[in-house]
Amino acid sequence: MKLLTKSLTILLMGVIVSLHQSHAQTKLTPYVNTFIGTAPLTDPKILGYELPEGWRSWAGLTFPGSSLPNAMVQLSPVTEFGSGAGYEYEDDTIYGFAHTNKGHWNLCNIPILPLSNPGDKFGSKFSHKNESAAPGFYQVYLDDYQVNVKLTSTLRAGFHQYEYKNNHDRQILFLLGKANSGVSTWNIEQVGSSAVQGFQGGENIYFYATINGKIDKLNQTDVGKRSGYAIIHLADGNTGPVELRIGLSFVSTTNAKENLEKEIGNKTFVQIRNEATAKWESLLSNIQVKGGTEKQKQMLYSCLYRSFLWPALRSDINGEFKDAKHNVVKGNFNYYTDPSLWDTYRNKDVLLGLITPKVTLDVIKSMKDVGDKTGFIPTFFHGDHGASSIAGAYLRGIDDFDIKGTYQILLRNANVDGGARPFVKEYIEKGYISDPDIKNPHVETKARAGVSKTLEYAYDDYSLAQIAKKLGDSSNYRILMARSKNYKNMFDPGTRFMRGRLENGDWIKPFNPQYPYYEYMYREANAWQDSFYAPHDMKGLIELYGGAKGFESKLDSLFTVPWNPKYVARNVETMIGQYCQGNQPDHEAPFAYTFIGKPEKSQKIIDKILNELYGIGDDGLALSGMDDAGEMSAWYVFSSLGLYTFSATDPEYLVTAPLFDEIKWKTSTGKLLTISKPGKGRGITNIKVNGKANNGYFISHDLFKNGGKVEIVTQ
Repeated sequence: MKLLTKSLTILLMGVIVSLHQSHAQTKLTPYVNTFIGTAPLTDPKILGYELPEGWRSWAGLTFPGSSLPNAMVQLSPVTEFGSGAGYEYEDDTIYGFAHTNKGHWNLCNIPILPLSNPGDKFGSKFSHKNESAAPGFYQVYLDDYQVNVKLTSTLRAGFHQYEYKNNHDRQILFLLGKANSGVSTWNIEQVGSSAVQGFQGGENIYFYATINGKIDKLNQTDVGKRSGYAIIHLADGNTGPVELRIGLSFVSTTNAKENLEKEIGNKTFVQIRNEATAKWESLLSNIQVKGGTEKQKQMLYSCLYRSFLWPALRSDINGEFKDAKHNVVKGNFNYYTDPSLWDTYRNKDVLLGLITPKVTLDVIKSMKDVGDKTGFIPTFFHGDHGASSIAGAYLRGIDDFDIKGTYQILLRNANVDGGARPFVKEYIEKGYISDPDIKNPHVETKARAGVSKTLEYAYDDYSLAQIAKKLGDSSNYRILMARSKNYKNMFDPGTRFMRGRLENGDWIKPFNPQYPYYEYMYREANAWQDSFYAPHDMKGLIELYGGAKGFESKLDSLFTVPWNPKYVARNVETMIGQYCQGNQPDHEAPFAYTFIGKPEKSQKIIDKILNELYGIGDDGLALSGMDDAGEMSAWYVFSSLGLYTFSATDPEYLVTAPLFDEIKWKTSTGKLLTISKPGKGRGITNIKVNGKANNGYFISHDLFKNGGKVEIVTQ
């Protein structure tokens, strides 16, 4: 009996240990390296050219600090103001810890820095050896001030913890004259014995902060000016860590205080950090993988993490926000910033909807609110890709919004001159957008980017047509579908490139398809990079090249014609032949061989990008280009999992060979989608959906609604 009891005890202990190990293996936040994308890309063999003196490539531009998914507060160190995300890995000095971020030369608001015997200049040396970070957490030791800093955050509030070696004359700097986007004015005042509140103009952010000790005095210098700052001097007496809790609001200090009290209140630093970790674990665990290397898992979850940092929350916990007309209104949804649509419509906006459909729904409602106030759905930088993002979400079942009202505003985008689509009048009348005849144009020549606009408007017309079709608006459907063919008007059969045209219809001369332009004929691209873009009509595009053989030959050349190292255009970087992975305009091109029955050629290019252009450089922390609010990251997430949103509007996914043996994707409907690749090969020979052979290389979004199994057979 004793032997049996002992055996049962051992068995039970084994089960407990096994369960514990199994549970431990599900922890995914340790795979996330928030420093990926903060290091510079310097290798000319990868960039395509030698960096000019004084240049830093626009690669990565990510931030390592604390954030919850799509949060208002994104609390991160600043090593250089005016840089993409405020933090550059090669720097050795921290000037403050700012509370907003994106990676786009704006934000980095309300920088705060603990001081101890600061001297005349602010900022402290630091070492990466004494720095660490994880989703929802950041830590660094400030050498000059001998202060260990820990940061964590909620949606609308930040939590700082400072351990001073010297507990006398402890100070906290509010560097309110500084932010990436420029500061128009600022103010701060003490309220009570241990709190301050204020405002920073430019992005127009209010704050309310409390400290776990008494404020001895608040000194201010150059109030309201960019040269200005404020310093809190803490009363002596306390010997424990100094804790600063700060709430933000884009409405008022009253709301900032309420955000702080309701989100942090009396909770400890550890509690807030644990809640942040749990939030990220919940999000990341929607996708679980088997197989692959440790680096591939690190890249997958790091990229998945970065895909959920933007757009950022802008409404307060009481529902108030400032609308596009700068009026304070109260909504029944969370109000978000505009998405970075020129980049993220391709993939990231779809990923956001697949995992957090409520966020996507609120983002669409936020865009509709902007449209109600301004007459147009917002665009970002170039194109009119709100049409694609909204249509893609709607066709995937995210439809609990005023689709008819939203559709009417999108029709205004597509037809009303002077609004969301520059030069749309010419586009409608001629079927293309021209560029002026400019002698000796250079990289940054300003013009209309007529080729890029025409191609993108054609795709946007197709996207809007899909909403028209579902709503039964047959008249606009026919018009928009006809306009979706306008991309053909930019194709020059003589050179077999998408080429700029003059107002009279003539092709622009001279013509060099390799030369990159920032805004002349093309947008941050050259003719090679723009000549394969018609994601909604690949059959028609292939016909322009004379059929499959002609298209294949031209596509081969895209990846093999060497980049001219003399052609230097910032943000057009990381080249495979003429293909540019470091910027978005040609991100669909690696998948294009699939449309002529040569998926093995696509797979070789995709694998090269996945394995050689992410997590690179001396420290393994560089990316091949700007993350662009998560687009670069989402490209990796989808491609590494064996799916891609080739035409993001359409509720379907192009299948490629995943990096992992098995993927279990917990869908937003609570079902399970399992993707398996039992073989070790990279060439797809068969795709089975729920045990049956799939027709072609696309699978339906229905698998994300109903769950199911996709088996990718390779050799």
